[in-house]
Amino acid sequence: MNKSKSLTIMAMFAAIIFLLAFTPLGFIPLPFVRATTIHIPVIIGSLFLGPKYGAALGFMFGTASFLIATFTPGPTSFAFSPFIPVPGSDSGNIWALFVAFVPRVCVGIVPFYIYALFEKLTSKRFNVVGFAVAGVAGSITNTILVMHSIFAFFGEPWAIASANPIDGLYAVIVGIIVGVGIPEAIVAGVLVAAISSALSVVLSKTQAA
Repeated sequence: MNKSKSLTIMAMFAAIIFLLAFTPLGFIPLPFVRATTIHIPVIIGSLFLGPKYGAALGFMFGTASFLIATFTPGPTSFAFSPFIPVPGSDSGNIWALFVAFVPRVCVGIVPFYIYALFEKLTSKRFNVVGFAVAGVAGSITNTILVMHSIFAFFGEPWAIASANPIDGLYAVIVGIIVGVGIPEAIVAGVLVAAISSALSVVLSKTQAA
């Protein structure tokens, strides 16, 4: 795929990311966290454009998360924006940028290598099962890294803000990873497989023309 076509496809995925981010479809409010669908275009972009473009799309995902946390804050938005004061203080924490951006950049990198490994092991291109596995891996990457980053950098204030016990906080984190992360991963696997399979057909026809 030439650079011009790659940039065009990346622009399309970027538009989808911000469209999802600023509609109810992108971040779905739950009691302690916001479930998301924004990782799906990041994962698909990673599969078709490679890890560099995927990382850039992941950065855009992080930017959307940061902007929403900053301008429409919820009780735990301080974990995603240094401009939102941490409970018990009058200022934010710079580590919020790590939580907002680093896991999302990884979402744009991990699926590419998972799919590449799957493709190598099966010797099949545009494999629908490989797309599904990559989708699940990308989604789980987001959930595990975000929740563990919150635990590492904002454990006690996040527990207070979300009305959870400090002593049993890690059990709550694991519960969110299982209760929210697994359904998100299943949805991501199905949608990534379906969309990527269709997109692979379109791109194959375009390249053959």
